[in-house]
Amino acid sequence: MTDVGAALRDAAARLAAVSDTPRLDAELLMAHALGVERQALLLDPARFAVPDRFADFVAARMTHEPVAYILGYRDFWTVRIGVGPGVLIPRPDSETLIEAAVAHFGTIGPKRILDLGTGPGTLLYAALSEWPQASGLGVDASDIALDHAKENALTLGLDDRVHLMPGNWADQVDQQFDLILCNPPYIADTEELMPDVADHEPAGALFAGADGLDDYRRIIPDLPRILAPGGLAILEIGHTQRISVSKLAEAAGFSVGCRQDLGGRDRALLLTRA
Repeated sequence: MTDVGAALRDAAARLAAVSDTPRLDAELLMAHALGVERQALLLDPARFAVPDRFADFVAARMTHEPVAYILGYRDFWTVRIGVGPGVLIPRPDSETLIEAAVAHFGTIGPKRILDLGTGPGTLLYAALSEWPQASGLGVDASDIALDHAKENALTLGLDDRVHLMPGNWADQVDQQFDLILCNPPYIADTEELMPDVADHEPAGALFAGADGLDDYRRIIPDLPRILAPGGLAILEIGHTQRISVSKLAEAAGFSVGCRQDLGGRDRALLLTRA
C-alpha cells in the first residue's frame, strides 16, 4: 500500500512541470480523492490510504486542467463556489472587491446588490454572506454560468435572496442598486495566457478587444442609471488599467478611488457619484 506522504511527494514532483503550486495541488487532489477537507488530510495523513482515483486526478492536472474544475469548486471569501467547464474560476484577487465593499458599507451593508457578469455567483454570494438582510440580482450572458449560479444559490441557502437573469450587462436592468459589483473581461485579445486558462476557461469571460477595455466602454456609461443615490459601484481591473478605466468612469460623472490587492497591484476601482 502506497504511503500518502510518499504519494503526495511524488505527485508534487510531477506537477511541478505544469503548476506554480504543485504541493498545494497535490494536497487538494488527494483530499478530494479521499472525500475529506485538506485540513483533515494534513492533520493526520498516516490514517489514510491512497485511493485509486488520486492517480486519475493527477493525470488530469498534468494536462493543465484547472484544479478547481477537477474538484468541482473553488473557495472564495467565506463561501464555496461550485464551478465547472465553461465557467470562470474565482480568483483570490477578486476578493479585493468584497474587501472594498465591506470597508465602505460596514456592518449595516447595502440593501440591494447587483452583480454584472455574475458567472457562478462568485461576487454576489460573497457579498450576501456578509449582509444577511441584503438581496441581490445576478446577470450573465452565459446559460452555463447561470446554471452554476442557480445551483450555488441553492447549495448556499441563498436562493430566496437572489434573482438571476440572462442579459448583456445592464441592458435589461431597470432598478437601482446600493452596491454594484462587476468583474468583466479585461484581457487584450493578443495577450498570451497560461494553458490552464487559455485552454480551459471561457474566452468570453476573459478577452475584451484589442486593448481589453471593450466591456468597460459598454458597462460604465450605463452605471449612473442603475446606481442608487449614495451607492457604490466596484469594478475589477487589470493591474495596468487604472488610468484608462478611471478616465472612462470620470467621463460618466463618477468620482474614482482605487484599492490594491494583496500583491499591491491596482485591482478594484470604486465609483461614486461625483
